[in-house]
Amino acid sequence: MSAPAKLAYFVRTAVGSIVRSPFVHVIAVASLTLALVGFGVARLARAQLDTLVDALGGAVELTVYLADDADAAQVDALVTALSQRTGGTVTKVSPAEALGRLVTQLGEDGRGLADLPDNPLPWSLELSLPKGAREPQALEALAEKTRALPFVTGVDYGEEALERLTLIARALEVASLVVFTLVFLTAVIVVSATLQLAIFARREEIEIQKLVGATDRFVRVPFLLEGALQGVVAAALALGAVLALVRWLDGQGGELLAFARVGGALAVDWARLAAELFGAGTALGLAGSFIAVRRFLRV
Repeated sequence: MSAPAKLAYFVRTAVGSIVRSPFVHVIAVASLTLALVGFGVARLARAQLDTLVDALGGAVELTVYLADDADAAQVDALVTALSQRTGGTVTKVSPAEALGRLVTQLGEDGRGLADLPDNPLPWSLELSLPKGAREPQALEALAEKTRALPFVTGVDYGEEALERLTLIARALEVASLVVFTLVFLTAVIVVSATLQLAIFARREEIEIQKLVGATDRFVRVPFLLEGALQGVVAAALALGAVLALVRWLDGQGGELLAFARVGGALAVDWARLAAELFGAGTALGLAGSFIAVRRFLRV
C-alpha cells in the first residue's frame, strides 16, 4: 500500500470511529476544550499584565535628584554612565521646569505654587529606560549605586508599583502552570478512557488486521490520529471561546478590566495564542491516545 493510500485509510478509519461513537468523543473534546480555555485565559491575563508592566516601566522613569552644589562635571559623568549602563536616554530637568510640570499636574490646586518666592525643587535627571532594563532587581541595584554618590539626594523609579506588578505576573505564570498541569493530566485520562472504549469496540476488526499481516504501527496510527483530531477540534473551540471573551471584555464587560487596558484595548497576539492552543491540543490528544494504545491495545 502506497503512503497516500495509507494516509487516506488512517484518516478514514479515525473519522469513521468518531462518527460511530460520537458520545464518548464529545466528552473527550469537551474536557480538552475546558483545559485549553483555561490555558488561553491564563495566557490572556499574563499578556495584559506584561503589557501593563511594560507601560508602567516606560511611564515611570528613573529620576535622580541632585544636590544644589552638585559639580557640573560630576553630573555630566553620571549622565554618561547611566546612558551607557542602561542604553536609555537621560534628560536634565531644571527646577523651573519641574515646578511648571507640578503646577500643570495639580491644576487649580497648584496655582499657589507659581507664586512661591523660592523654588524648592532641585535639579534632576530623568532616565528613560528601554524594555530590557526595567527589571526590578536591575533597577534597584542601579538606584542603590546612584544614591551612594555624594551629590545625589535621592532616586525614585516607582519601585513599589513595578515590583508588585512583576510579582503578580510571576505568580500568575506559576499558578497557570500548576493549573494547566492538573487539567492536562485530567484531559489525558479522559482522552485515554474514550479511546479504550474505541479499541474495545473494534477488537474483532483489529484481530482480523493482525491475522492478515498488519503491523502494530499500522493498527495504532488511526487511534493516535483520533486523539490528535480531538485535540485540534478542542483547540478550535477554545480559540473561539477566548475570542468571544475578548470581544465581550472589549465591549460590555470592558469596565471589569479597565485598569489593565493599554491603548484602549486588550493586548492579544492571536497568531501566537492560536499556535499555542493548537499545539497544546494536539499534544494532549496524542498523549491520551498514546497511553490508551500502549496500555490497552493487546494485539
